[in-house]
Amino acid sequence: MTRAFTLVLAALMLGAWGAGPACGRDRGALVILRGSDSDNYDPVRSTARASGEVLEMMGDTLTSMDWDLKTVRPGLAQSWDVSPGGLTYVFHLRAGVRFCDGRPMTAEDVAYSLNRLVAPATHSPVAWRAGPVETITASDPLTVRYQLKRPYGELLAQLSLFFTTIVDRHAVETLGRDFGVRGFNGTGPYCWGGWQPRQELVLHRHRGYDWGPPVYHSPVPQIDTIVWRVIPDDTSRLIALQSDQGDVSQYMPYYAIDGIARTSGLHLAGQPAYRFDYILGFKITKPVVGDPVIRRALQMAVDRKALASAVFFGQADAADDYINPNAPDAVPVGVAAYDPEGARRLLEAHGWVLGPDGVRVRDGQRASFTLYAFSDPTDTILSEVLQAYFHKVGIEMVVQLWDATIGWSKLGTQEFGAFIMGYPYFSAHEALNLFFSSHNIPTPNRMNWRDPETDRLLADASAAVDPAVRRDALTRLQEKLTQSDLWIPLGREKLWEVSSDRVQGVRAHGLYGIGLYKGLDMRLSP
Repeated sequence: MTRAFTLVLAALMLGAWGAGPACGRDRGALVILRGSDSDNYDPVRSTARASGEVLEMMGDTLTSMDWDLKTVRPGLAQSWDVSPGGLTYVFHLRAGVRFCDGRPMTAEDVAYSLNRLVAPATHSPVAWRAGPVETITASDPLTVRYQLKRPYGELLAQLSLFFTTIVDRHAVETLGRDFGVRGFNGTGPYCWGGWQPRQELVLHRHRGYDWGPPVYHSPVPQIDTIVWRVIPDDTSRLIALQSDQGDVSQYMPYYAIDGIARTSGLHLAGQPAYRFDYILGFKITKPVVGDPVIRRALQMAVDRKALASAVFFGQADAADDYINPNAPDAVPVGVAAYDPEGARRLLEAHGWVLGPDGVRVRDGQRASFTLYAFSDPTDTILSEVLQAYFHKVGIEMVVQLWDATIGWSKLGTQEFGAFIMGYPYFSAHEALNLFFSSHNIPTPNRMNWRDPETDRLLADASAAVDPAVRRDALTRLQEKLTQSDLWIPLGREKLWEVSSDRVQGVRAHGLYGIGLYKGLDMRLSP
């Protein structure tokens, strides 16, 4: 075992968690442990994985995603027809679907939910995922007609993500901005039971639910109550799982994974197709990081292999490209290699000279910028390691960490010069469109990258019917963005779901970084 894991076990034997096993917990409830909460649970207003992992259980989407994270399967739509030109999709809905309050779901609810996503008044940061919508209408109670202005090859995949969750119009209109904060009404296998922000969110089984996606053995939920419990500290979360205060988690500390694999009573479920990358992005309209020379030097200052080992304990692969090689249309372009001495020479050659405090200066401007990141353990350690790397080449990074409940709103501002983020995605096009389309400024295009050629290449890839045309456009775009050093790829996280003997049927999925997806095959031991 690792030394860190041995120390955790020793703490358990000494009673570090306090009360004994099962003290004060409902044995009929499945407790899922995680490190952070979301700011809300409205699918059109949140981009947080913490929001999505709950929304996937509270709601359903028109399509679903198979375990390979590439194959689209039926969801609320049992089938669909696509016109020859790719402009019209007709979705045929399942009969008998109901919201948690018992009201039957119809095509009108589907049209309302998707139109709400794309409506300009909603200001959704993920509206682009719905494609270039012309109209979305209900042809009859079980048929939805989805008309596009231009072809959009990834529509069916995007419609499997939690952003397109079908919601109850009456609940949205009644709760207003409190929808997803004080309540939620969806068609998913579990229903909203109550939320204490930063502590826990409770879900109850949706009685009568039997329309789960075909990726599961059973379309019916097996558990009466699910509690999503927040424990921000990594070690405390591990102790909670070991001391029977939790049942399953994808948020175990990286240092503990090897030890968990050898520990009786705990089980690991992995997902080799997983795509969740960590990056440091630059807001290029800000001083200092707006200089391409500074960005190239920072790129060269980072030893990604050492970082992956030190921060992720081998539970992430070093990242040398913008796009994960598991993703469709990924191209191995390669960012500037680790070369701190070369970074120093580059800075000197462009007038960035060392000041008396060890920070470089040019024309009275200090080489200093502010980084925003979340206060979770991974972002905290990443920021410290990167800060040290940058200091060695004479660049100062001032770190500001935020709790996730306010961090997402802070990342939508213009206050910072750089940010750290872990993000999931389906394909190269999705990731590049997400972060680099000018239409997504100020968020999620937090770099403020505004480039007509980028927008044109993204549009060409989106509308391409021929896969070779799409790949050519995305290849050229990856080459362009990599040369501009708009961000530093840091690591590609591995997905592990850790569960106790008390839980059966745990399998790691990974759609948009979400380990448990619907969790329909999970069940508790008698």
